[in-house]
Amino acid sequence: MGLRRSLDEFFSGDAVGGIVLIVSAVAAMMVANSSLSGIYNGWLEMKFSVLLNGEGLSKPLILWINDGLMAVFFLLVGLELKRELLEGKLKNPRDVLLPGLAAVGGMAIPAVIYAAFNWGNAETISGWAIPAATDIAFALGILALVGSRVPASLKIFLLTLAILDDMGAILIIALFYTADLNVDYLMLAALPLAVMIWLNLRGAHRVAPIILLGTVMWVFVLKSGVHATLAGVLTAFCVPLKDRYGKSPLHGLEDGLSPYVFYLIVPVFAFANAGVVLKGIGTEEVFASLTVGIALGLILGKILGVLGVVWLIVRLGWARLPFGATWLHMLGISALAGIGFTMSLFIGTLSFADATHMNEVRLGVLGGSLVAALLGFGILRTAPVPHVKTADKRDEPITPTDRHADHAPGSQASS
Repeated sequence: MGLRRSLDEFFSGDAVGGIVLIVSAVAAMMVANSSLSGIYNGWLEMKFSVLLNGEGLSKPLILWINDGLMAVFFLLVGLELKRELLEGKLKNPRDVLLPGLAAVGGMAIPAVIYAAFNWGNAETISGWAIPAATDIAFALGILALVGSRVPASLKIFLLTLAILDDMGAILIIALFYTADLNVDYLMLAALPLAVMIWLNLRGAHRVAPIILLGTVMWVFVLKSGVHATLAGVLTAFCVPLKDRYGKSPLHGLEDGLSPYVFYLIVPVFAFANAGVVLKGIGTEEVFASLTVGIALGLILGKILGVLGVVWLIVRLGWARLPFGATWLHMLGISALAGIGFTMSLFIGTLSFADATHMNEVRLGVLGGSLVAALLGFGILRTAPVPHVKTADKRDEPITPTDRHADHAPGSQASS
């Protein structure tokens, strides 16, 4: 029982998601640069087919991971978004103003920095959205390592910013990463969607029919040319928050799905996509416009975008800093927002297909995310411990008291 309790406590901590991602990325780099690289690449390129009378899907394993498993990841993101919109941090517009505008700045400025380095290069300009993303699991993991030196309000700020960042990423994928559109398959996808909407409106108790219909819709969306991960988001929005018995299918699915996403799907994605080949890398690759644009977008762009917008909003008197936070805290949080990792790698796979560009993407994402993580951790470690006056006039540190109050299961998605 003692070992089981210790394992439960370990896996319930925010730092675990970041640790698992780091281990997966390091393992991918080690394998990609070892004698096992041939087996590693061979498995990723191995074709798997699901056919019925000659019709169906036939894709290499890497695309089953990026199009299939990541659709489940975005299903969890969609569940989180719906919950937050209906009863969480996004329900009150006033609470969304500061992190919402900070999220916009944190996506726009990195994209501008990337575009500045790749302007006029038709081969690389399509990757402008790569540094705009934030990996919330990794960022929360670093934040958890800082402990009580950071007020609980900043964790809520970072979570809300990352949730809105996920919304922005979904819109970007839908608008800018759609291949040649096949309207026939898109119309077919509308049929299961219509049934799921009907089930949602009547407060369906069972989730299984919605998941089955969502899988059918995923196939049609994939064949339509629209990126299939969007089917995960649409399916999530069709899961009822409350059923006709007063229970919450959405909460149940979100809680059940979270551990599988964060400890299986996301690490598998990281292992499949983070294998930077270091052999032959020289100054030309390190200082390529693609690599530098991504790295500086994540490191410098996120700080300028997030911190700059927060400073402007506070200066204008539209909002205040999160309770107990100082400007040094905000600088550290802005740096942590530059941990792009999973989401940045995912957008990179949508932007580039050739091995050379993808290796530069991995180099920029991993390098930029590592620097952002170390920078954010270092700043927050040196920030003063926040204090609040209690009834007996003594100063006590502000600490997060209820993990579930500001971190519902699934809120690590984001990244």
